[in-house]
Formats: sequence, C-alpha cells, structure tokens
Amino acid sequence: MTPIRLAVLSLLGAATLPLATMASSHREAPFITSRPKVDGTDLYMFNSYETGRAGYTTLIANYQPFENPQGGPNYYTMDSKALYEIHIDNTGSGKEALTFQFRFKTTDSGLTVTAGGKTIPVPLSNIGAISAGSAAQNIAETYTVTLVTGDRRTGTTAQVVDAGSGSATFTKPFDNVGAKSIPDYATYANGFIHNITIPNCAKPGRVFVGQRQDSFVVNLGETFDLVNIKYPVEELGPTGQNARDLAPNSLAGYNVTSIALEVPTSCLTAGTEPVIGAWTTASVRQSAVLNPVPQSDKSVASVVASASPTAASIEGGAWSQVSRLGMPLVNELIVGLPDKDRWNASAPKNDGQFIDYVTNPSLPVLLQALFGPAGVVAPNVYPRKDLVAAFLTGVKGLNQPLNVTPAEELRLNTSIAAVPMAAQKDLGVLAGDTAGFPNGRRPIDDVVDIELRVAMGVLLSPFDGSSTDPDPASDASRQLHYTDGAEPHPANYLPAFPYLNTALAGSPTGPND
Repeated sequence: MTPIRLAVLSLLGAATLPLATMASSHREAPFITSRPKVDGTDLYMFNSYETGRAGYTTLIANYQPFENPQGGPNYYTMDSKALYEIHIDNTGSGKEALTFQFRFKTTDSGLTVTAGGKTIPVPLSNIGAISAGSAAQNIAETYTVTLVTGDRRTGTTAQVVDAGSGSATFTKPFDNVGAKSIPDYATYANGFIHNITIPNCAKPGRVFVGQRQDSFVVNLGETFDLVNIKYPVEELGPTGQNARDLAPNSLAGYNVTSIALEVPTSCLTAGTEPVIGAWTTASVRQSAVLNPVPQSDKSVASVVASASPTAASIEGGAWSQVSRLGMPLVNELIVGLPDKDRWNASAPKNDGQFIDYVTNPSLPVLLQALFGPAGVVAPNVYPRKDLVAAFLTGVKGLNQPLNVTPAEELRLNTSIAAVPMAAQKDLGVLAGDTAGFPNGRRPIDDVVDIELRVAMGVLLSPFDGSSTDPDPASDASRQLHYTDGAEPHPANYLPAFPYLNTALAGSPTGPND
C-alpha cells in the first residue's frame, strides 16, 4: 500500500454522521451473472424488533436475484455444490471470528406414474397439493448449518442442530408455485422456522431458509438508463406528490431465496465491544468436469448422484469465493468495472486495494454530468474522508468499534435498542433513527436515497473536519433531495421473523376463486 493510502487510512474516524455506499446487489459483476444461484443480492443485520425478542440479532442473506414466481417447472433450488456463508467480525479486526456455513442438498423423490403398463418418471416438481412432508412433492431440499469459530477454513467447527429433535438436518419449504399446489403459503412456510441450538450459546436461536418477496426497493430500470428519473433531486412532484414515491419498484414482482438467522446477541459479540460487522459470501469448487451424458453414463452418474438429481458435473478442488456482500451496492456503483470480479473474490481485510474508489468516487461526477442543469454539483473535496469512514471503519460514535482495522463490512451497534416496526423511519440515521441504516440495515431502510444523498456530500464540512469545499455551488447541491423515486412501504414487510414478506405465488388464485 502506498504512503498516501496509509495516510488516508490513518485519518479514518473523523466523521460524526453516517454514510453508506449505495444499495443492493443484483447481477453486479460480470462473472456472477453466469451463476445466479450463488449471487448474493442483499444482506440485512439488525437488532430484532419482533415483540418479545429483545436481546436477539437478526441476519438475513438473500440469494438468486429476479426469481420469477412463474419460473417452473424447476423453480429456484439452492446450489447443492456451493458453500453459502455469513461471517461475523466481533473485534473490529477485519477478519471473521464466527462463520455460519450453509450447505444444501436437493433430493429427487423419484415419483412415477403408470402409462400403458410402464412405470414412467414424471417431469414435474410436484404432482399434487403440497404440505410439510407431502408425498406429492418430487423435489425436496434440506440443509445443514455449521458454526466455524476462527478462520472460516481452518477454524473449529461445530454443528448447529434443531433445538427439539437434535437433528443436524433442516428442511426448506418448496417455492410458492401457486394457490392450487399450496393454498396457504404463509402458514405452510412458517412451519419451516426452526428453533436451533447454537454451539457455545446458552439460549436457542432460529433459522429459516426459503423463498420470500424481494425486499429491496429500487427503480432499477430508470436508474441504469443514465439515471433516467423524472424528479431525481426534488422533494415534491409537480402536483405536490411525494417525489420519493412516484417511480416503480423494479423488484416488486420478484422473489429471492432468504437465509435468515436469529441469534442471541451475546453469542455474537465479544467482551464489552457492542459493535459487530458482517458480510455474506458464496463459494464454489475451483474445478468442474461436465458429464456429456448426464445420468446415462453410470460411471459418472454414480459418483455424483448423491449431490444432485441431474448429475451433470463433478466439482472438486478448494473453495473459490465468487460472491461477496456487506454494505449494499458497493460493487454495483462504487467499484469500477475492471475490479468487480476481484471485489467479489476478496476479503474485507484486503480492502485497501480498493481505496481509490471511495476516496475519489466516480458516481458524483457522473451525476453532475447528467443533471448539471438541475443544480447538481459533485463535491470537490478529496480524499472523501466522509465516505472512507463508514466504508471501512463504521462511524465514530455510532457503529465504529473501539479498535478497528479498515475493512468493508455492514456494521451494527447492538447496544442501540431496536425501534418497533411502526415507528421506524426509512431514511434511517439521516432521519434521526439511529437503529437504522447505516447502523446495520433493516428491510424498511431506503438505502438508495440515503446513499445518493451521502455520495453527493450531505455529510461533508463541517461534519468531516476537513476544509470547506472550494466550489460554493456544491453547498447548495448537497441539500437537494436526491432520490430514485421508489420508496419502501411498511405493508410490504413483516413485523416478525423472518421479517421479509411471503413469497409471491406463481398462480395467485385457486381453481375455485
């Protein structure tokens, strides 16, 4: 690392108000577009606000972007040859202290019908109504959860088990194929919330893995069309409407697969330090050999039959990380195109290599080029210490650990009490709600609008302790109401674990509706 970069890192912690870098992750890097099953879309971490769950922390990692509810007949199973992980840094070291590892197994039940006196395997994932343990379900998924203490590859491992049965295998609900197959999907899915015993943890936690509505709210179509937003810097529309709610939520019709954990907070923190950092990753094996004739070549199929019902390939070698997500939308709108795949493969402790993208961000410059006539002026303050503080360390006085090594993580001060859902403010700390983003992240937090405003300098001088921006025009610019026009609504979330709304159905009405 150059002396200049070391000097920048030594100045971290000067900001007294929060920053985030930009939103969620959907198809954010070239390579991951070819691997949707291991594409992490969002990470949430917050003090649980369900009634009666004080003292618990919830972590939710979403995978598989743009799940179309009508996406049959195979729907959206997880990758049984991948490793999904949620990492916790509870010392501010930039390294994982705890890792929850999720491994999935997909089983073909082998359902058949008799056709002309012959037994014929069926082509569908289910052939009748589905309930827990239904015999009509042709494809079923299970998973295991392993807790690793220390380094995620060389640390001490122990199994998370069902608190009632002691089983190390958990069941996952079938996707919401439609109202005829699963008439009451909400009740059905709730049956897959498992109480769990976590190693070295005195109180039980909870886990749920299954399909939910995509929780992220963003005007994707217009945003990535050169920010083609009608009222990008206005508080109100032309007839007095809230400008934050005049554009479509591009993800409103899609589902994701959620990995949701609720853990006693005391089992995540270390000593007296209340701040924890988190990120989620997905890894695949370094090598793969394709079977040119899946399942008909017995010598190959017999080797992999237990891993996948399709037996199309054999994977081997060390784990290779291909997806990473901590603070939202860093890779989409902060990291430059040449480094996007490198970012997904990297670890927070090595984030010094990406420092220039934060100290000298390109997004404000692009927004000025697009909206200069509307009064948008990029801050002319470099290096952007206001961005560096939250990107790498957390914000001093809010969610910065006492001893911190610069590393990009979603950070939560667990000592700040949760706010009930009805009282939460979707602009988080910018609106005075210190239990919200960027102090962790709740489903309701409008990270796009928060981050647009911060990127354009709302937290600059006098908050960062630097000299005043030499361009007076940017003082007015940073007070504009930057928005993508899509606002979250409380009705689209749940007040209890797993907090994300029931998955949208492939066919929403039953045959008699």
